[in-house]
Formats: sequence, C-alpha cells, structure tokens
Amino acid sequence: MNNKTVDVKGMHCASCATIINNKVSKLQGVDNVDVNFATEKAKITFDPAVVSVDVMNSEIEKLGYSFIDDDHMNHLMMSGSAGMIDHSVHTGMNQSKTDKYKEIEDMKRNTQFVLPISLFIFMVMMWNILAQTVSFVPNIPLPMHTFDIISMILATVVLFWIGKPFIQGVVRFLTYRVANMDTLIGIGTLTAYLYSVIITLFPQIIVAFQLPDYTYFDVTIVVIGFVVFGKYLEARSKLRTGEAIEKLIGLQAKTALVVRDGKEIEVSISSVIIGDIVVVKPGEKIPVDGIIIEGSSSIDESMITGESIPVDKKIGDTVIGSTINKQGSFNFRATKVGVDTVLSQIIHMVADAQGSKAPIQAVADRISGVFVPVVLVIAIVSFVLWLAIGIPTLGFSGSLAYALMSFVGVLIIACPCALGLATPTAIIVGVGKGAEYGILIKNAEALEKLSKVDTIVLDKTGTITKGMPTVTDIMPIDVNQDETTILKYVASVEKLSEHPLAKAIVFAASERNILLEAVSNFSALEGVGVRGVVSGKEIYVHKPVESDIGDTTIRALQEQGKTVVVLEIDGKKSGFIAMSDTLKDEAIQAISRLHAQGLAIVMLTGDNYLAAHHIADQANIDTVIAEVLPQEKAIKIKELQNQGHVVAMAGDGINDAPALVQADVGVAMATGTDIAIESAGITLLNGDIRKLSQALELSRATMKTIKQNLFWAFIYNIIGVPIAAGLLYPIWGITLNPIFAGLAMAGSSVSVVTNSLRLKTKKLK
Repeated sequence: MNNKTVDVKGMHCASCATIINNKVSKLQGVDNVDVNFATEKAKITFDPAVVSVDVMNSEIEKLGYSFIDDDHMNHLMMSGSAGMIDHSVHTGMNQSKTDKYKEIEDMKRNTQFVLPISLFIFMVMMWNILAQTVSFVPNIPLPMHTFDIISMILATVVLFWIGKPFIQGVVRFLTYRVANMDTLIGIGTLTAYLYSVIITLFPQIIVAFQLPDYTYFDVTIVVIGFVVFGKYLEARSKLRTGEAIEKLIGLQAKTALVVRDGKEIEVSISSVIIGDIVVVKPGEKIPVDGIIIEGSSSIDESMITGESIPVDKKIGDTVIGSTINKQGSFNFRATKVGVDTVLSQIIHMVADAQGSKAPIQAVADRISGVFVPVVLVIAIVSFVLWLAIGIPTLGFSGSLAYALMSFVGVLIIACPCALGLATPTAIIVGVGKGAEYGILIKNAEALEKLSKVDTIVLDKTGTITKGMPTVTDIMPIDVNQDETTILKYVASVEKLSEHPLAKAIVFAASERNILLEAVSNFSALEGVGVRGVVSGKEIYVHKPVESDIGDTTIRALQEQGKTVVVLEIDGKKSGFIAMSDTLKDEAIQAISRLHAQGLAIVMLTGDNYLAAHHIADQANIDTVIAEVLPQEKAIKIKELQNQGHVVAMAGDGINDAPALVQADVGVAMATGTDIAIESAGITLLNGDIRKLSQALELSRATMKTIKQNLFWAFIYNIIGVPIAAGLLYPIWGITLNPIFAGLAMAGSSVSVVTNSLRLKTKKLK
C-alpha cells in the first residue's frame, strides 16, 4: 500500500470533503481516504498497482474537485537523505501558498464587485420596510417596476457571474445526485431569481394565479454577496491558521559555505551532502545538522529548545541546522541534510498533526455527511406545508410568498461549513502554538486525549532527573584536608578512568576551576576503584568496603540513594565523595504546576526504592513505583488504567517505549532515544519537563475552543433552520428573511475560524 498526501482543489464546505471521501473510498484499490476541509488536503492509502491518483481524479473531477499530486516533489521528499533537495520545495508549502494567495485575490476581486451592490440593495430593502411601517419615512422615489428591472439586471450579473459556482452546484446535483453547500445556495437563489423574472416579465401571471406582487431579486443579490464575502473572510482567516509552519520554514538557511577541493565555496542548501565540511562564521545560521570537527562557539538554539541562553559547543558536539552561531568560527561535518534535519522533521511532524483529525471531529463529520440531503428535505417539506396549511388562512398569494421565503431561507441558513471548520481550525492553531513552545504534537488524537488525563506517570532518570551522576557531597575526615584538596586528589586519579562516576568527579573539579595534578603508577582495579601517585602521595579511591559500611555518614548517604567513594591518602582514610542523579533544575516547579492542574503524579522507575523515594520527596511526587523491570512498566500503566485513570506517561529511554505506547498519551523527552520519541504522541524539545504542564494547558484550551466552535456551528442551524422554515410564525408571527439567513450563514463560519485564531494569542505558563 502507498500512503500519499495530496492537495484538494474545489472544496467549498464540509460536505465537499464528505462527497470526495465517499466517491474515492469506493474505488477498488483504495484502502483509506481522509479529506480535511480546513487544510484542503487528502491523505490516501491505496494500492498503486490497482489504482492511481489520475483514476481518482477522473472520478471526482466531474463533481468539481481534483487532487493535485506532484510526483516529482514527492520523490524529492523521499530522497532527501541524499541532500539534493531544496527546503522550500520539500515542505510543499511555497507553491500551494502562492496558489492560495492567487485564489484569495480572485475572491477579493469578486467581493469588491458584489459587496457594494449587495449593500446598496440591502439598504434599499431596509428603507422600503421602514417606509411601510413608519409613517414619517418616505417611500423610495422610484417606480417599483423600474426598480424591479434594475434589480433583475443586477441579479442576473451577480447570479451568473459571481454566483457561477452555485449554479454549477445545482447542475452537478441534477446530473450526479451529489449536493454540497453550493447546491443549497444555488437552488435557493435560483428559485428566487426565476420566480422574480417570471412575474417581472409576465405581470399578467400575478393576476391569473394570484401570486405575491413583489420580487426576490434582492434576496438573490444580497445572499450571494454575503456568502461570497463570508467565504473570502473565511479563506483569509484559514490562511493565518498555518502560520506556524510558515515561521518554521522561514528559519531555514538558504546557502552554506562548504570546503571542496581545498577551497571554500558557497552553495545552495540543496547542494549540501552528507560528509561535507561546512564552515560557519559568527552571526551565521547553521545550514544543516552535523558534528563540530574544528573550533568552538556559542550557539543560540532557542528556535529548537526554547532556551534563550546560548549553548557552548566544542569539537565532538552536535549542531542543529537553522540555529544561530553567536560567536567564534568553526567547521563541522554534515551528518543530516534535507528532510532528515531536525527542523525538517519538526516541520513534517507539525504538518502531519495539523492535518490529522481528533476523535471529537467524528461527530461533526457524520452530521456534515447527511446534512445537505436533510436540509433539502426540510426545505421541500416547509414549502409544501406552507401551501397546505397556509392557503385556508392566508390565501394562495400569502401562503406562496411565505412558502418561497421559507424554502429559500432554509436552504441558505443551513451551512455545514462551520461544522467542518470547528475542529480542524482549532487543531491547526493549537498544534502550531505547541510548536512555538517546543511541544511537538504527533496527531490530533494525542492532543484531545491529553486534555482528559488525570494521572501523569514520570520516568525518573532523564525525565525528572538529569540522567547523569553529579557530585553532591564532599566530606573530609582528615582535619588537615578540605573539600578542594579532597576533590583535587580524587579527580586527578579519576581523570585517567573511563568510568561514568569518574567523569562526574572530573566535571565537578572543572566547575570549581581546580587544577589537576599529574599522576604516576596509575592502575584501575575492576569493580573496586583506582590507584595512583599524586605529588608523591599514594592515592587510593574505592567503593566502600565492609568496614566502611558501619560509618553513619556513609550509611546516611546511601540511604538517600547516593553512590559513595572513599579516598585514602597514604593508606589513611581521608574523606568521602557522594554522587547521585540529581533533579533537573525545573523539576520541582514543573511538578508543582501539574499538581495545580489537578493531576496525580506517579514516579515509575527501575531504580532502587531508596534512590527513588529520595528524589520523589524532593520533587513532592505523590506515588512511587520503584524497582520495575522495563517489560513491567507497561503492565503498571495498564493497572492504573484499569483503576479508571486516564494516564499520560513521560519518559526518554528505550525501556520506556512499551509504557509510552500503553499510556493513553505518551510524552517523550527530545533529549532521549529515537525509539521513545517514535512511540510517543507528544515530544518535549530540550527535555524540559515544564513543557508537560504547558502541553496540558494547551490541550485543554484547544478542546475548549473546539467545543465552543461546535456550539456556535450547531446553534446557528438549530435556531436558524426552524425559524426559516416558519415554525415560530403561528405563535409569534416570526419568519426569517433569506437575506438575514445568508448573513447568519456567513457569520457562522467566520466566527468559528476567528474563535480558533484566539488560541494564537494564548500565553502558556
């Protein structure tokens, strides 16, 4: 099976997406198709040996839609590891963005033409209503028949030029029995127009059939004007929802300075290949990912990590494409180019997530799928009932007038566009907002589930803690020694060792700017410690032996889960150094925030009980589950779920992957392993656990916005359709003019998109 994402042309409402889904999914060889109205893209899973995109197009083009598939671009995306790829092409954004701007410009021109006419006609209509109800308002100083002729000419131009897509919707409905929002608008305005033309050109019919003596050209003009204006505002607003990806694309470097044949040459970013030596000078963007082989610098990685403080880099350190070199020059070897770079992966993940569907959207999709046919039935039934019930009380002329108004009003107000936009626009903005804060969301389902989480399970090492041993205590025993001397002797010997604890001790000495001494007669005693001679003194560093365990200091340190080494100088016990994996600087603040959000916090670790509880006590964690084997972590998650909890699991190691998959939402630290990131639904850049509370806040805000959107989308129709059908007329004499129905229809879509865009202004704590 082949998975492909293609642009979709010709969609005007949520029903369009349903029509395309239904048509393409029935083709042999198509396994799945998911059309997203908001992003105007379709994800298709199909067997290329049985069916092609061209075949799919032949099925939907007659309905007014088409898939835009650039096989060349897709090929470039798949072969990005070769490095021969332009970033502006592989993202697939620039070309579609240009097309979208052109489409919006066309919509703008149409709006600029039709809106002044619509507003003029609308004001004339309102004047006429006031003149009939308020005595001091004069009648329009123009013969009604003359005004009807002018209105007919204007309505003809508006309907058959600006309203051409609506007419085409009616034709497709009659030809292929498929209906969308254009069909409803087309039937409604065409009905009003044809009726008005007949009684204007043949006034004798009014007398013969006792027809209402007024026309509905104003309905045709104003409804089309409002709908076209609403679609323009909607399209312009939708374009803003994708700004997050545009910002990410804008971060990319355009050129790179590479060394080839001993010379430095400037090449396009698309020409950089793996293994190239790239030169970076102060103030420049780093073009691709790689490893420093010469020089050092301070690099601003805030666009990836969110941290404003530059990071010092030296030989052997990795650099990330599109980050900024603040000072110093260096050379690095390119290791990832094209779609394999960190930024490209982020862009890809954000784009995929924005195009995915949240489970809550299934409700709107099901309703949109049957909405148009149901509305057509309601419109016809309301027309028939007005005639059947109205003639005895209102007479034929009056009942026909109300029947026409109801028929047209129901068709026009019943807009499924807002339903189709309610969820995806909020998802697009929410995912983009997350990317700005270093929260990468793999799909909309993860975002929705996170909002329902009541329990957060945290791995210890690398998630709550730094994931590496750190010197925590230096305790001299010999009164002639101080902390600095103890650390100097131990670090001088340990610098020749490869043990992880040795590196922690040497690092602690470097942080204190302690100059280490030369060592002679060095020997490493496997499983015990190291020996050496420093400044003529015999230095022996070892783990505690049986005789040391009775020492209350050592025992107290070990009960805190710390690892202790003993220093002997010339055979005399002189001091201890204790090390442990320490809390991340932000851990206490992050867990405090999660508690404030009403979550229960569980630590799940393979570490021993003493070490786990020591860390948990410092971080104020509610529950500790320690000494758990990797394969048991997923079982522990399932036990919590069986107790009725909705669980999010945050971890960074390979051993966390099964638990991340088992959890309702898996959250990976980007500083962790690739398999953990692949297993998770959400990734936190820079491994900053504070982003977990931000992700939760974002998910809740996004779901709140979706529910608000669905409310507004439903409320317009729930209230508007019955009023338009005339349900309130027998009680209060209230009906809904199709002009106001058109205004409400346009307003529903615009209000939904505007509400989603409010998420862009939200500040995550």
